[in-house]
Amino acid sequence: MVRVNTQRKVNHMINKKSFLGLFIFINIVLNQNVYSKENDIYKKIDLFGEVLEKIKKEYVDEIDQSKGMDSAINGLLQSLDPYSSYMSPESFSEMQTETSGKFGGLGIEVGMEAGVVKVISPIDDTPASRAGIKAGDYIVKINDVQVQGKSLSQAVELMRGPVGSSIDLTIRRRGEKKALSFNIVREIIQIKSVKADLLEKNIGYIRLTSFNENSGKQIEKEIKKLEKNKNVNSYILDLRNNPGGLLSQAIKISDFFLDNGQIVSTKSRKASENRKWFAKQGDLTNGKVLIVLINYGSASASEIVAGALKDHKRAILLGENSYGKGSVQSIIPLKNNGAVRLTVAKYYLPSGKSISEVGVSPDIEISEETEGFKIKTETDNQLNYAIKLLNG
Repeated sequence: MVRVNTQRKVNHMINKKSFLGLFIFINIVLNQNVYSKENDIYKKIDLFGEVLEKIKKEYVDEIDQSKGMDSAINGLLQSLDPYSSYMSPESFSEMQTETSGKFGGLGIEVGMEAGVVKVISPIDDTPASRAGIKAGDYIVKINDVQVQGKSLSQAVELMRGPVGSSIDLTIRRRGEKKALSFNIVREIIQIKSVKADLLEKNIGYIRLTSFNENSGKQIEKEIKKLEKNKNVNSYILDLRNNPGGLLSQAIKISDFFLDNGQIVSTKSRKASENRKWFAKQGDLTNGKVLIVLINYGSASASEIVAGALKDHKRAILLGENSYGKGSVQSIIPLKNNGAVRLTVAKYYLPSGKSISEVGVSPDIEISEETEGFKIKTETDNQLNYAIKLLNG
C-alpha cells in the first residue's frame, strides 16, 4: 500500500515535470515564431529602404521622394480593399470641405476596381449627371493622362480644378464597344439630399440623393407634410444613384418605415466592437404601401435601407441590383494633418446576409431605358412602372 502511494507520487512528479517542460518548450516556440515574424517585418522595412535608395540613385529621372512615399502608403492601403486609401493633408482638407455640402468639382462618387477608377454614382443635378456619366462607368483617361496605375487620390486630384474650367473624361461602359468621351465643366457642387413631391395626387414621392447629417430630419419633415394630405395612400422612396453616407442616417430613415425588428448589424475585427441596431415603434407612414427604387448607383447606406425594408417585407424593391458596398470606413487623422480612410467593419442585413460585392436584388427587375433616360422625367420608365403598380 505504501509502495503504491509512493509510486503515485513519483508519477505525479514526473507528470508535473513533463508538463512544465512541455509548457516551456511551447513558450520558446511561440516566442521564436513571434520574433521570426517581427524580424521578417523589419527585413521588409530594410528592403523598402534599399529599393527607395536604388530608385533615388539609379532611376532615369529625378523623383519627388515625398510623393513616392505617399504612393507607397496608398499602395499598401489599396491592396486591402477598393475603399481604403491615404489622404494627403491637402486631400483631407478638401474632403472636409466637401462634407459641408458645397464644393467645386464634377459631382461623382468614385472608387477603385482593378487599378481603374470606377464611378459608384453621379450626384443629381451636377455636371457629371447632366453630361451622362453613369454608375458603373470606368474612367480610363483624365484629359490626356492614363488612369491605370494611378492611386484613387491621385485620380481625384486630376479631376479637381478651378470652377468654370473644363475636363475631358474617357469612359469605358458595359455594353459599349468603343470608349466614350465627355467634356465636362467644373461647377460649385451644392448637395440637396432630399426632394419630395406629390405624384398622381395620391403618391408621396421622396427622392434621397445622399445620407448627410441633415437627411433624417429633412425626410421626417417631408413625410409629416405628406401625411397631412388625406389623399396620400402610398409612397415611393427613390434611392437610385445614391452612393450612401452616414450609417446613423441610414438607421434613422429605415426606422421611419418600421415598427420593430433589426435594421442592420456591423461586424468588426474585434467581437467586442460588433453592433446591432433595432427599429423603435412608430411607422411615420402608418404602414402605407411603399415602393423603393434602386439601381447600380445605390450603394452603402442606400443598400442598408433597401435591404432592411426588403427583409422585413415592408417595401417592394423595384429597379436594378444595387452596387454591393457592404463595408464601413472610418477617417483616421494622422500626425501630418493627412488621414487614412480605413475599412473597419462590414454591414449585415437583418437576414444575416452581407451585401459586399453582391448588393441587394430588386423584387421587380426593371432596367432603365438607355435612350435619353433621366430620373423623374417622362423617360423614367422605372418610376412610371412604380406609379402604375401603385395605382393599378
